[in-house]
Amino acid sequence: MDNLLKKGERIEDLGLENLKIIQNPEYFCFGMDAVLLSWFVSKRTKGSIHIIDLGTGTGIIPLLLYGKTQAQSITGLEIQEPLVEMARRSVALNRLSAQIKIIHGDITKPGEEIIPNFYDVVVSNPPYMRAQAGLKNKQETKTISRHEILCNIEDILIFSKRMLKDRGRLFLVHRPERLGDIISLMRTYKIEVKHLQFVYPSIKKEANLVLIEGRKSGRPGLKADAPLIVYNEEGQYTQEIYDIYGMTKPE
Repeated sequence: MDNLLKKGERIEDLGLENLKIIQNPEYFCFGMDAVLLSWFVSKRTKGSIHIIDLGTGTGIIPLLLYGKTQAQSITGLEIQEPLVEMARRSVALNRLSAQIKIIHGDITKPGEEIIPNFYDVVVSNPPYMRAQAGLKNKQETKTISRHEILCNIEDILIFSKRMLKDRGRLFLVHRPERLGDIISLMRTYKIEVKHLQFVYPSIKKEANLVLIEGRKSGRPGLKADAPLIVYNEEGQYTQEIYDIYGMTKPE
């Protein structure tokens, strides 16, 4: 196991089906948004399906989705080569090379390995900030992960329209302030928003994340799920968050 690690890297236990992931603080490590997105997807997808994760980073979403679904195949597409290499080592660590494939590529030019009209599900935890917005991180990999420099929402929707099967589904996590633009663009590319779920840090704060499900060539009809609250009034995770993480709430 140790020979899979490079300087500065560590192995984290995901607390799910004995799955583990290699992480490096020098790069963009996964957070709660990836965990919540995987949970949101797994509630609505089961069986022998094909999933592709756009901007997979170190492969956290493919690993979580493998543990939560019975997907026939899961593909992670990532443009940053160091993250591709790290994700592939995590897949090998878990002996899942037959089930999970990590591809080095650009969603605007994905290459022949990505098959049009093939995928049942497209998933993405994309950069939240517009390219010109906010302070850029000095480390290029973190800047690319946070800002729409190499990929924006429209790129994701163009990809999804082309690669999803008819009636296939797109799942996103994003910031609520971007929701109006996202819904408008989804309809432009014939992907109808079907479910939303807002995530609140606490009951007294505004939502800071929104989970989105869209369906290619879907009929109009939007449902909003009950809000997801992260922390209770005592500053501890709510029971639902403990359940999502598969943890036992302390007494």
